[in-house]
Amino acid sequence: PQDVQAEAFDWPAELFARRVWHIARPVPEPAALDRAAALVRAAKKPLLVAGGGVHYSEAYDALRTFAEATGIPVADTQAGKGALLWDHPQAVGGVGSTGSPVANALAREADVVIGVGTRWSDFTTASRTAFANPGVRFVNLNVAAFDAGKHAGVSVVADARAGLEALVDAVEGYRVDDADLAAYTEHRERWTRVVDGAYHLGHTPLPAQTEVLGALDDVLDPRDVVVQAAGSLPGDLQMLWRARDQKAYHVEYASSCMGYEIAGALGVKMAAPDREVFALVGDGSYLMLASEIVTAVSEGIKLTLVIVQNHGFSSIGSLSESLGSQRFGTSYRYRDPATGQLDGDTLPIDLAANVQSLGADVIRVGTIAEFREAIATARASDRTTAIHIETDPLAPVPSSESWWDVPVSEVSALDSTREARKTYEHAKASQRPLLGPASGRDDR
Repeated sequence: PQDVQAEAFDWPAELFARRVWHIARPVPEPAALDRAAALVRAAKKPLLVAGGGVHYSEAYDALRTFAEATGIPVADTQAGKGALLWDHPQAVGGVGSTGSPVANALAREADVVIGVGTRWSDFTTASRTAFANPGVRFVNLNVAAFDAGKHAGVSVVADARAGLEALVDAVEGYRVDDADLAAYTEHRERWTRVVDGAYHLGHTPLPAQTEVLGALDDVLDPRDVVVQAAGSLPGDLQMLWRARDQKAYHVEYASSCMGYEIAGALGVKMAAPDREVFALVGDGSYLMLASEIVTAVSEGIKLTLVIVQNHGFSSIGSLSESLGSQRFGTSYRYRDPATGQLDGDTLPIDLAANVQSLGADVIRVGTIAEFREAIATARASDRTTAIHIETDPLAPVPSSESWWDVPVSEVSALDSTREARKTYEHAKASQRPLLGPASGRDDR
C-alpha cells in the first residue's frame, strides 16, 4: 500500500540471510505400496495415466524406467503431456475427451488404471466414461490424499517420483503380455499416420487449423515452448501434438482460461529466457486479453504470437453443432435487421492491425508455405512478432473416439436437437457412478 511504502524501518540484517526451502518427497507407506503392487501384478490390461504431478516432482526418469520395465502403456493428461516423450514406445498419447484413440481404446479395456499425479478431471475421464471395463480398479499415486482416494482406488499418498521408484521395485518381474504390447504398438503406428494426414491435409481455400499445428510441429526446435489455453486449439493440441521435451508443452485447460495465452507466454519467457516461446491464440481468446503485448514490447521480452483467425468461436461452434444447435451465434457477423439473426456479412475485424497498434511486428500469411517462412522470420527477430493466419473453422479434425458430458435440451422444436438428446442419453447411461474412497478399515 502507498502509505506503507513511504515509511522506513530498521530491519535486522539476519532477516535477509539466505534460507533454503526444502521440498518434501513423502515416500509410500509400506502397506499401501504392497496393496498397489499386488493389484498391478494381477493386471491383464493395465494402463498408466501420467498427470501434472509427474512434472512437479520431476519424475521423468522414474516414469520411463517403470514403463520400460513393465511394458505398461502410458497415457497422459493435458497437464501431464511430455512426461513421457511422444516417440517413446510406451507413450500412447492423451486420454479422455480430447485424447488420442489409442489411449482411449486402452482405457476402455483396462482392468487396472494407475494414475500418477492426476486429479482425474472431467476431461481426463471423459465425464466418467473413459474407463468402461465393469471390473476396472484404480491405483492412485498422488501427494494429495484427496486425489489419491478418487474412484475408490488403492490410495498411495506419496511424491510421484519416490512412489514410482518404489513401485517399480515392488512389481519386479511383472510385464504385460507380448500380444497386448504388439497390439497397442500397431494401433499407435496407425494413429501416427492419421496425425501426419491431419498435419498435411491440403485443405482449401483456407488451411485447416491442424495444418498450422503440423507446420509448427515440423519446424519448431524440441526446446521451443507452445502456450495455449482455450477454444479448439488445446483439444487439437492434446490429441495431435508431439512433445519432444518435457517443458515444451504449456497448455492450461483445467479452467479453459480464455485470454491466458499471451500473458502466460510472457511468464514462460521470463522463467525460461533461453527458450523460444510461441503463444497460439484464437481470435476469441485474443479479444479477451491482448494487453500484455504492450508489456512484452516495453520490456524487450521477445515472444512469437500465432493468431489463428477463423472469425468466430470454433470450439463452441463445433460443440453447438454436435448438440443440434447449428453453431448459433458463434461467428462474427452483422445482425440482419429483417430477421434478427446474426447471419449478415462478416465483421471487419483486423486482429493483425490491432497487434501492430500495440507496438509488435506483424506478419500476415495466407498459406501454410508462407506460414513456415514467417516462423523462421519471427525466430530470427529479437522483437515480439505476431503471425496472422486465417483458417477454416469447418475443416475436419480426427476423432478422439471419446465423449464429454454437455447436456442437451430435453424439449426442442428442432429435429437436430431431439436427435442430439437421444445420443446424449445413450452416452449418459454409460457413465460410471461417482465413487469415493473404499469403505472399511484394515489396520494390518
